[in-house]
Amino acid sequence: MPVTDTQAMISGMTPVLQPGTWVFCTMAAPKPVEMSYAFATIREAEGITLILPRDVAQAAGQDVSVVMALITLEVFSDLEGVGLTAAVATALADAGISCNVVAAYHHDHIFVGEQDADRAVSVLKDLQKAASKP
Repeated sequence: MPVTDTQAMISGMTPVLQPGTWVFCTMAAPKPVEMSYAFATIREAEGITLILPRDVAQAAGQDVSVVMALITLEVFSDLEGVGLTAAVATALADAGISCNVVAAYHHDHIFVGEQDADRAVSVLKDLQKAASKP
């Protein structure tokens, strides 16, 4: 059952660092093999954004200079829930960590610079603990 309460979403978010590294790239006409490896695809006026594993992006000739780590928030947050993205982005911003959030049906996924991954997980776990206190 999706969680809608802000405090419950934050206290139950359980951030998990996923294996691998990711690159955001854009292509006018991605090949089926690239599409099959994409974590997400987003159609924009300028082209199709793909979030690809670094090795797949590199093999496709994409710029791989900005490498991201993926943190999944394990709470099943409701698409109409309010405040989770703001709380996560604010906590990471306060720690000087940039993030890109991709909300999917079951979970929210946070992309941070590879070099910030462990620190970001720590910041998010601290946020979760603070939200769990009565």
